[in-house]
Amino acid sequence: MTTILFRSARLVDGLADEPLDGVDVLVVDGRVAEIGPRLAPPPGHDVRTIDLAGLTLMPGLIDAHVHPTAVEIVEDFQRPLPTTLRAILAKRRLEAMLRRGFTTVRDAGGADAGLRMATERGLIDGPRLLVAGKALSQTGGHGDDRQVGPDLDAPAGAYPGEFARISDGVEGVRLAVREELRRGADHIKICASGGVMSATDPVDMTQYAEDEMRAMVAETDSRHTYVLAHAYGADAIARAVRCGIRSIEHGNLIDAGAAAEVAARGAWVVPTMVAYEGLERFGKEAGVDPLRLAKNVEVRRAGLGAFGILRAAGVKVGFGTDLLGSLESMEPMEFAIRAEVESPADIVRSATSVNADLIGRPDLGRVTVGATADLVVFDGDPLADAGVLARPEETLRLVVTGGVVRLDRME
Repeated sequence: MTTILFRSARLVDGLADEPLDGVDVLVVDGRVAEIGPRLAPPPGHDVRTIDLAGLTLMPGLIDAHVHPTAVEIVEDFQRPLPTTLRAILAKRRLEAMLRRGFTTVRDAGGADAGLRMATERGLIDGPRLLVAGKALSQTGGHGDDRQVGPDLDAPAGAYPGEFARISDGVEGVRLAVREELRRGADHIKICASGGVMSATDPVDMTQYAEDEMRAMVAETDSRHTYVLAHAYGADAIARAVRCGIRSIEHGNLIDAGAAAEVAARGAWVVPTMVAYEGLERFGKEAGVDPLRLAKNVEVRRAGLGAFGILRAAGVKVGFGTDLLGSLESMEPMEFAIRAEVESPADIVRSATSVNADLIGRPDLGRVTVGATADLVVFDGDPLADAGVLARPEETLRLVVTGGVVRLDRME
């Protein structure tokens, strides 16, 4: 493996509020080996020296809420896409994420172990991928794609690549968790409240009983992994973290009491603001029905206000995007939306070290000695203007994962 010596970088380490200027960073065997001024190349190594004067070196970005297999904004699961077509479209989506500077992404339902294996084998030139398999939904919950009316259609989970499966009752959810973990899921996603893109459940509805959620958590604990929960309303959020759920997805309708509960339990919240912006701009022309668009308006209005509640309570705030179909190209816009209410340092930490801790990979998301060398180079200072990260087609110069250069625009 080639040794890389970065010279004279503006270092954003994923932890501090301010950058360090004129820093050298040495990468050996896929890890950060040394950080300091004017480092000497190690003898006996094939060293690539990269001059970063005027450029920022920082940890690779982490998106903790993606759906690689959600290749259409509105899907008809009674007429499913061929599995092979869905996989090829997912490949393109993942490869585009890497080229925006995201070196690790966490699937929040739909992706299977095969996509992860294809990435690990180099068949997909994308970021490190953690998969959820099928999300778990109660009957009539956010993952139940059947429409209102006679039960003439197939149950959720009937088709490969579909977002969710229906599981009810303590024994039913235990079996579902065990099956998804056996199939290779890295973590388990559940639907703990109503959602925007589902027809039969109000957004503020609570879903799954506490004994069901505790059973899911017990199963993931036994495998040393965790549950993440789709949840919008304050009641759903508080119930989920009381049951041991590690990560709340979205959280737009949180209140101070629920935020205090999340903080006390040491859980995370992963907002996904750009998803609502995408549906607001393009949902109608994509065929999203008025009911779903109305629900989107509700959560979009509340979303930015949730950040102040979360920060005041001391909640660990992650970074996610949750984009469907063609909206996935809007992924970097999440940085610009958050810049309306968040400091650049908090935004950068959310997409680096905070998300790394959330996924249980403290070797990622920071530039420290011993960390895995997932690194990106941007033209501009994201700690002065997080919008630098929102324009990767203009500002992204280099992407490195595990010490291997994956994208090089340095010339």
